[in-house]
Amino acid sequence: MKKILLTFVLVLLSIAVVVRFVRPAVAEGTIYIKSDGSVDPPTAPIQREGNVYIFTDNICVRACTQIVVERDNIVVDGAGYTLQGTRAWNSKGIDLTGRSNITIKNMKIRESFFGIWLSMSSSNNISGNNATANKVGIWLNNSSNNSIFGNNLTANLNYGIYLGYSSSNSISGNNITANNYYGIQLFSSSHNNNISGNNITNNDYGVHVFSSSSNSISGNNIANNFYGILLWESSNNTIYGNDMTNNDYSIVPTNSSNNTIYHNNLVDNHKQVDSYNSKNIWDNGWEGNYWSDYTGKDRNGDEIGDTPYVIDENNRDNYPIMNPWTLEEEEEEEVPFWTQWWLWTIVIAVIAVLAVDAYFLKKRKPPKPTAPTLPIEGPLISANPAFSLGGDVPILRKFL
Repeated sequence: MKKILLTFVLVLLSIAVVVRFVRPAVAEGTIYIKSDGSVDPPTAPIQREGNVYIFTDNICVRACTQIVVERDNIVVDGAGYTLQGTRAWNSKGIDLTGRSNITIKNMKIRESFFGIWLSMSSSNNISGNNATANKVGIWLNNSSNNSIFGNNLTANLNYGIYLGYSSSNSISGNNITANNYYGIQLFSSSHNNNISGNNITNNDYGVHVFSSSSNSISGNNIANNFYGILLWESSNNTIYGNDMTNNDYSIVPTNSSNNTIYHNNLVDNHKQVDSYNSKNIWDNGWEGNYWSDYTGKDRNGDEIGDTPYVIDENNRDNYPIMNPWTLEEEEEEEVPFWTQWWLWTIVIAVIAVLAVDAYFLKKRKPPKPTAPTLPIEGPLISANPAFSLGGDVPILRKFL
């Protein structure tokens, strides 16, 4: 009996030891990467190697604490470890405020209010992270020229990626799935951003563009969302080369005009387009979009439908393509010769030169020639003796 009891105690102690080693390291307060390069507190499981800061263990962040970066031009490498939050109001997993040239990579960020926070920050790189079950996966406010690449943003409560008043950022190659409301939101004066090559699926809103212009949304897989792309009071955006499948509403422009939309594959959406008070351009001048419900014919075999795809009285795709668009076709496509900018530059320059030459030639036109005046007195003698027959009667030269 004693032997059995001893064995049981040893098993419990072994389990306790294992649990001790797998549970996250605890940071009792905010962890700082200070402007002088030091880590505070020094007991935090972060190892410094020059300008690279590497997690050496999981980190459990308590009581609204966070990792605050106060130094530029560094790399923070999670090395696959987890930064665990507690869902406290306004808590931040990683806080980049007023920072530039920071790389945040290879970490798992869970259950913070903001997984990664950027405010008034530029030229930072956020890559290879897994942000799950936060209120917001990645938040940018008044931040520009940042790259968000190759992250997994899944099951966040409000947003996968949020940009507010933030321009000229790149969002590419991310997996943005099953976020409760927005996969990606561009909010209010977020201009000239590039959203490309992302997998955006099973969100309420795949991409929501609110009061923002001149953004590019291209090459994304946008599927199984309630709204695929919603434009609200937004203009001059370009939407091209996206696969949009099985969304309840694929593209929804609302009070949004002058957006250019082409080379998208709209397949089996409950409603392909729901346009309200908007007038947009649905082709690039010679090719439009692929519509799975297009019923027109292609009698001349040019792979362009003979009749437009009519959305409503203000919106139509004049050149619906008959087969789904592929990236290979995008890369191999030759722009028609007559649309090349350099051709028209040469033509305009030649016309201008000819016009100037014609103007000056007209001003310098020589006077009409007149016959020379013959002498009134004296003998008329040919200037060339060869034309004289002798005697007193010379042969006069003919004057033209």
